[in-house]
Amino acid sequence: MLQAFVEAPAEAARCGSLHTVICSGEALLPDLQRRFFAAFDARLLNLYGPCEAAIDVTAWECDREAPGQVPIGSPVLTTQVHVLDAHGGPVPIGVPGELVIGGHQVGVGYTGRPALTAERFVPDPFSAEPGARLYRTGDVCRWRPDGRLDYLGRTDHQVKIRGVRVELEEISAVLAVLAALPQVREAVATCREDTPGDKRLVVYVVPAEGHRPDPAELRVELGRVLPAYTVPGDYVLLDAIPLNTNGKTDRAALPAPAAHAGPSGERPLPEPPRDDVEAVVALVWADVLDVDRVGVHDDFFDLGGHSLLAARAVMFLREHLGAELRVNSLFLAPTPARLAAEAAAVAADPGALREAAAAVRAVLETTDAQAADELHLLGT
Repeated sequence: MLQAFVEAPAEAARCGSLHTVICSGEALLPDLQRRFFAAFDARLLNLYGPCEAAIDVTAWECDREAPGQVPIGSPVLTTQVHVLDAHGGPVPIGVPGELVIGGHQVGVGYTGRPALTAERFVPDPFSAEPGARLYRTGDVCRWRPDGRLDYLGRTDHQVKIRGVRVELEEISAVLAVLAALPQVREAVATCREDTPGDKRLVVYVVPAEGHRPDPAELRVELGRVLPAYTVPGDYVLLDAIPLNTNGKTDRAALPAPAAHAGPSGERPLPEPPRDDVEAVVALVWADVLDVDRVGVHDDFFDLGGHSLLAARAVMFLREHLGAELRVNSLFLAPTPARLAAEAAAVAADPGALREAAAAVRAVLETTDAQAADELHLLGT
């Protein structure tokens, strides 16, 4: 959310009274901190905490003069946090370990899941209070010499995608649904972050003999039985799943989605734009989705798009085309052809819209990186 906010210069410029921004839920990357301070004269607080401990348990006020990794800070009032090794003992300063949380805000457990409760909510050996518990977060952290904490990642397969936890069991559910489809012989799933800050759940599929699954159809099948946030947007067809010397999936060898066309043949060339407005929409989508080309009838969400990327694309179109679009416009018109038609329908001056689109298209299609940067199009 914060990233989408700072990527809208025209919108951000209207926030002159902004005093404090509090962010939580995902790691705050150094580049996003830098860009926030470049855009605003305001405080930025980085908070950390899981639902199992009443949300926020550590806090840090960001320093515009401090580059590098952004810490998650130190414990808030009434909270105790510990960084422990595999045997439950405290680790030295600078050594990674699992972050565990103690204090009155630690929850009782998970409803109807006694095994998981016993695994995650454990007796607190550091407290003299009878019945005190620790919550094992599964997050890897380390103490800094100044008493602050750095967040380093996870000890398990849990990932966060668009701020929502996706557990190993949920990824397994994705694979179970795919395994039951007659057109799928084998499938694996992994979380990728090919673009910093943009985590995606990617599925790699080995087709059954005589079949070539359509990714759009796979998404529909998964969407019938799984929560929307666990339905992957990216599907890669492979001849075989790469294995390491131990016969296990070699995840490092799995190709990036945009770099792979499938086990044989090439993806059909997308239908090209028919005017400048469609061309600008397609170019902006290709950039924010990190794909080579977007056709006028390609679906934004089938290509891996989500609400935050939609906000980024729409804000660019609003700022540089003067089109009074909203994020929900893209949900209702998810192809360049339909969104361009919507932009024309709401334009106060269709002629001015076409002129602006022609000018923006000329810049986006140039090899002049400096000119493209002036349009605030990230990644160009």
